Amino acid sequence: MPNARRGFVPTDERDFNRENMELLKKAQQDILYLVERGYPIKGASTFVGNHYLLSERQRLALVRATTSRDIIELRQKKRLERNELSGRVVIDGLNTIITLEVAFSKGVLVRCMDGTIRDLAGLRGTYRIIDETRAAIHILGEHLSGLDIQEAVFYLDAPVSNTGRLKTLIYELLDGCPFRVEVEVINNVDVVLEGESRIVTSDAIILNKCGSWYNLVPDLLNDKLPEAPVIDLSNFA
Repeated sequence: MPNARRGFVPTDERDFNRENMELLKKAQQDILYLVERGYPIKGASTFVGNHYLLSERQRLALVRATTSRDIIELRQKKRLERNELSGRVVIDGLNTIITLEVAFSKGVLVRCMDGTIRDLAGLRGTYRIIDETRAAIHILGEHLSGLDIQEAVFYLDAPVSNTGRLKTLIYELLDGCPFRVEVEVINNVDVVLEGESRIVTSDAIILNKCGSWYNLVPDLLNDKLPEAPVIDLSNFA
C-alpha cells in the first residue's frame, strides 16, 4: 500500500495557523450573513474570499464548515446520540473512512457549524488504499463494537476506483466484530442514503434528506484519537 498523507498539503500549516484562523472566523461571519439572506454558499465564499485574499484551501474549509442556522436546526432534530442507536446502521463508507485516514495522516480536519468533522481531501472519483486505511477501518470497527447495533451496512461508490479492494479489506478487518457486516458497492450511493435512517455520514445533502443520522467521527476521535488535528470553525454565536 502506498505511503501517502491523505488530505495533507504543505501550505496548510500557514493557511490554518493562529493568525489566519482569526481571519477565517471573520470571513465566516461575512459568508454566514450572505448565506442566511439567500446567497449560494459558493458565490458567497468567492466574494468574501476575494475580499480577504484567501487561498483555495481556506475557501474550501469555509464552504465545508459554514451552514445557515435553519439548516443546522433541521439536521440537529434528526441527529441520534450513540445510546439511541440499535439494530442496523448505514455507513457512507468512503466519506467516513477517508476522514479517518486524514486524521491518521495528520491532515486538516474541520469542526463545522453543524457539529460534524469534515476533511479537505477532495478525491473526486479517484481513491487508493494507503497505509492509514487499515488503521481507519480498525478504529472504526472498535467504535462500532461499542454501540448497541446488530448490523453495519457500508455503501461504497462503484464509479470510484479501488472500491472493490476496499470492500474486501473491510470484510477482512471487521471479521469477528460483534455485529454483522455488509458491504455494498453501488452506483448513486448518495441517492440511496438520502432515503435511509441511522446514517453515518458528514455529507451535507444526505444529512438534509435522511431520516436520522449519527455523528460518528467526532465521537470516535474523542474516544480513540483525541490528538487528531482539528481546526475549529463551529462557533457562529
